[in-house]
Amino acid sequence: MHLKAYSISEATRKLESYCAYQERCHKEVVEKLKAMRMIPDAIDQIVTHLIQENYLNEERFAKSFARGKFSIKKWGKNRIVNELKQRDISRFNIKTALKEINDSDYLETLDELSKKRLHQIRETNTQKRKKKLADYLLYRGWESNLVYQKVKELI
Repeated sequence: MHLKAYSISEATRKLESYCAYQERCHKEVVEKLKAMRMIPDAIDQIVTHLIQENYLNEERFAKSFARGKFSIKKWGKNRIVNELKQRDISRFNIKTALKEINDSDYLETLDELSKKRLHQIRETNTQKRKKKLADYLLYRGWESNLVYQKVKELI
């Protein structure tokens, strides 16, 4: 198997389109460059270029990630925070990202998600129903105080 060798300018162009396609975090970009077998100096040079040219912006990535995972996947804040931490996003950018989620939309989404899930649970035992609903919501990253409040309200 022959791996292509990239010049810095080729790798830079490739990563510009990689970042233009969708928001990326620094960690993803560095991993991509390592997979392309770029040396550390080249990686630093390319990452610096991408930041300067605004292809790579960690705050923008974090905000977009938070909005997307909340609105499309209906994740709670705990899950969003954990996923951003795994991508080495700073605490400051995580805080900024969470501000993208409107409080009333957040609670409304929890309500809709809970009711929809409860409707799908076939369990008849009340305790087991409560546990199934709570486990589902906690797995999706909703805060436990909100989850238990919602379970008590619905069952």
